[in-house]
Amino acid sequence: MVSRITTAAFRGAEVLGVDVQVQMASGLPVFTIVGLPDKAVSESRERVRAALNALGLALPPKRITVNLAPADLAKEGSHFDLPIALGILAAMEVLPRDEIAGYLALGELALDGRLAAVAGVLPAAIHANALGLGLICPGVQGGEAAWAGEIEILAADGLLALINHFKGSQILTPPEPCLVDDAAAGLAGLVDLADVKGQETAKRALEIAAAGGHNMLMVGPPGSGKSLLAARLPGLLPPLKPDEVLEVSMIQSLAGELSGGGVSKIRPFRDPHHSASTAALVGGGRRARPGEISLAHLGVLFLDELPEFQRSALEALRQPLETGRVAIARANAHVSYPARIQLIAAMNPCRCGHLDDPGMACARAPR
Repeated sequence: MVSRITTAAFRGAEVLGVDVQVQMASGLPVFTIVGLPDKAVSESRERVRAALNALGLALPPKRITVNLAPADLAKEGSHFDLPIALGILAAMEVLPRDEIAGYLALGELALDGRLAAVAGVLPAAIHANALGLGLICPGVQGGEAAWAGEIEILAADGLLALINHFKGSQILTPPEPCLVDDAAAGLAGLVDLADVKGQETAKRALEIAAAGGHNMLMVGPPGSGKSLLAARLPGLLPPLKPDEVLEVSMIQSLAGELSGGGVSKIRPFRDPHHSASTAALVGGGRRARPGEISLAHLGVLFLDELPEFQRSALEALRQPLETGRVAIARANAHVSYPARIQLIAAMNPCRCGHLDDPGMACARAPR
């Protein structure tokens, strides 16, 4: 008989349901995972085996086949460990099949059976809620998952706690939504425009940019306060609305950047180094992760030393700035992320930075 449990795969900002099917049959003892698994998913066999051994639950000497359906969708990430382990436990009749089938699970297993945090818990929880399923996730991310609304969440620190919960010997407490304290949320929660002394014209320009949502370029010599002013722009912007908080937090969750599993009402502020590649700015890579422009969604993207960025990287920002979305094309997939940002850039007036500076002589000004 086949045991089933649901998990999630991610294609850009889209969440796709994956049916984890586990069958144990007579035959040579072998553990096979099929359904286009990547290296991390294939290696989950050893993590699951070690975690079960640590709990005193050795795999039976049977032919174990794990199918990740749909079979034509590439499966990536270590979050498949937990659903595979739960499916095997259900097939071994350690856990009830019918109860397990009512959950969407994701989490990475340590060799001793503990659960480690994974990316994408919040969007997976929202997807589970839409499907009418409960959610099983690592304990440290229960507060993140609780923002999905009215959904049953089992947030456990390890596989043993989940087994005891289903056996009735331990009750897992439902987690509460976790909100990051503004002062701990990063630079935007700590700085204020009132800290800047002087620069009244520049501060007025920053206020106008904040009020109208305008992009802004600041040109001035080193030490004139360009970075100082840019870092204070999020403090001038209104807090995120509840639906915007979820929208921003989902992107941060997909990138694995939610601090402590909590969300924040402060608008994001991203300031990548000028050596950042095109993929780092707009997203991409082998697994098409969100880039800095998407991580700054509904917030501020600050490009300091603008001329030092690669020309190709700056040109790649053109379409996202116009459309508010970034599209990443791959041979086997086409993914997109939201990218509605306010762009603030800063640069020196010349290569040495001292053009028109009355106290310095510039020898590298354009002729």
